[in-house]
Order: sequence, then structure tokens, then C-alpha cells
Amino acid sequence: MPSLYALGPVFLAVFIAELGDKTQLATMLFASQKDVSPFGVFLASAAALVLSSALAVFIGALAARYIEGVPLKLIAGIGFVAIGGWMVIEHFRTTA
Repeated sequence: MPSLYALGPVFLAVFIAELGDKTQLATMLFASQKDVSPFGVFLASAAALVLSSALAVFIGALAARYIEGVPLKLIAGIGFVAIGGWMVIEHFRTTA
């Protein structure tokens, strides 16, 4: 059984990684809208983070069990670039 002491470093690493990232910035932008409830933004963003973390844990555990040598950094990098491109396109599409 894995040690519970591993939870501290996991919490700290994820907490530091999330500070000032695009998710936090997007959440701040949603919360700054006058017609949106800040509490609603908190609930929605917290639920999204919980769900995305659950999916990451499930997929990571599955990958560790069945697939060795998955290039996670490459896959994550491609995903970040794709999301960034999508956000730029959406910006120009909505402002035009």
C-alpha cells in the first residue's frame, strides 16, 4: 500500500504548478464578469479541476499498468499548443 506521506509532495507540486497558470487566469477572467456569480465560478472551476484530476489519475494508473514509455511531456506539450491555438482563434473569432 502506498504511503500517505506521498500526499504532501503531490499537493505541493500541484498547488505550485497551478499558481498563475492559464486555468487560474481563465477562472479570474470568468469571475471578473459582472453578470457571473463569483461563487458559481468557484464551484464550476473546482468541479472541473476535481474531474480533470480524477481523469489524470485514472489514465495515469492505466498507462502505468499497460503502457511503458509513454511520452507524456510530448503529449502534454502538443495539448498545450493546441489549446493555445484554439484560444487565439476564439479571440479573433469573437472580436471580429
